Amino acid sequence: MSMLTPPGMGGQYRITGDKYPRMRRPRGRRRLALGLVASVAALGLIGWGTLQLIDVFTGGGSKATAAGPKSDCASKASPSPTATAPRALPSPGQITVNVLNATPRSGLAKKTADELQKRGFRIGDVGNAPKAYDKKIAGTGMVLGAKSAAEAALPVLGTQLAGAQVKTDARTSATEVDLLIGTTFAALNSKKDADQALAALTGPAPAPSSSQKGC
Repeated sequence: MSMLTPPGMGGQYRITGDKYPRMRRPRGRRRLALGLVASVAALGLIGWGTLQLIDVFTGGGSKATAAGPKSDCASKASPSPTATAPRALPSPGQITVNVLNATPRSGLAKKTADELQKRGFRIGDVGNAPKAYDKKIAGTGMVLGAKSAAEAALPVLGTQLAGAQVKTDARTSATEVDLLIGTTFAALNSKKDADQALAALTGPAPAPSSSQKGC
């Protein structure tokens, strides 16, 4: 009997020679472990899918979806309409205009002064321009006054003559200004155009409109 033959076994179960049966691990445990891993993975997938379905049917993503367009509309919205107070400017009756002719053509100062008086302006001196400006004003003309008149009387007088230059000097009166007639002068603006320009200058600014349609 060979030393590899288990006790009590003989005959046909005798192990002889230098070869012996290899002992294999049982396959049951390996299959059981693989089955458990597969089951856990399947349960995880099922749980994830269930959560996705619940989120879809309960509208879980509606907050994020709603927040996007809402914030986008807010960024595109125009400022809310607000009333803008009209500018405090003097009326034509509070402004004294010296009408001075800086061209070689005669009669322009008198004619222009008469028209301005019809439109409500007070008229001061009427005559030729001083040497510093005589025949030296290109364009339709110039409105000249104190620095304090730059945002008051000068813009009001400027509505009467398109293209007039605006200049300030050292005088102190804010309501006495000069209208110097330039070389290309033909006539004052029509009264209708002048009135519209004056209304736009003194009236309130249009309120901004809101553009939130479709939000």
